[in-house]
Amino acid sequence: MNRQLTLMAVHAHPDDECLSTGGVLARYTGEGVRTVLVTCTNGEQGDAPGGIKPGDPGHDDAAVAARRLEELRESVQHLGIDHLELLGYRDSGMDGWDTNHHPDAFANVPVDTAAARLAELMERYRPDVVVTYDETGGSGYGHPDHVQTHRVAVAATEATGIPAKLYYTAIPKASIKRMFEFMRSSGMDLDFEPGDDFGTPDELVTTVVDVTPFVERKFKALQAHESQGENIFLLRMPQEAQQQAFSHEAFTRVLSRVSAPDHEDDLFAGLRG
Repeated sequence: MNRQLTLMAVHAHPDDECLSTGGVLARYTGEGVRTVLVTCTNGEQGDAPGGIKPGDPGHDDAAVAARRLEELRESVQHLGIDHLELLGYRDSGMDGWDTNHHPDAFANVPVDTAAARLAELMERYRPDVVVTYDETGGSGYGHPDHVQTHRVAVAATEATGIPAKLYYTAIPKASIKRMFEFMRSSGMDLDFEPGDDFGTPDELVTTVVDVTPFVERKFKALQAHESQGENIFLLRMPQEAQQQAFSHEAFTRVLSRVSAPDHEDDLFAGLRG
């Protein structure tokens, strides 16, 4: 009897699980793979009810965290994720915010300390595949918590030697260009234009997974994070553009202890059978 394969996705905040990995988490759960989502922070620096921004009067960090974790659990249900693990660190806020300097902010936690906790989870779940962000926090995003998540996930992977494959999420530059061209041609009024430093160079993308059958579940999971809806650009896109954006998820393979093709359509290539 074949051993059950395990996928572990390591993310920074509640809602990060949806866009870059929601499809693969739903797809592989449906294929009998055990799926584990590790969320590093509680999302305190998100919007409060009524769209109140962090630092504004009426913004209650604890209340925001409680709501965002509740939304995360709903998202997990939509995606069918088997196990949710919360590291519970404090959201550091966007790069340059005063909250970056809070002593308990995730970005200020020693990497070895957080990596040891993640390594314990890797020892427990024995993931075959781990997915996290690249050193920029994901296609040039630069959020301190995303960068820290990268450092912690890589350190835990190296310390345990357990994962057979490690991937970084990717947003291919060619896909970004196609999506924005489509939206402009559809007459959509764009309030956001990606900079030249946003996105993953196409030559670095090794793996593109078709998650078309799971677009609706992925969208529902994203909608579950309704308190942050104002900040989720893709929720305001036309349905046809959403379908285009959500139907495939891309990755850069940075570690493989098994033989796998240079270009894959399956995170578990080389691990099945």
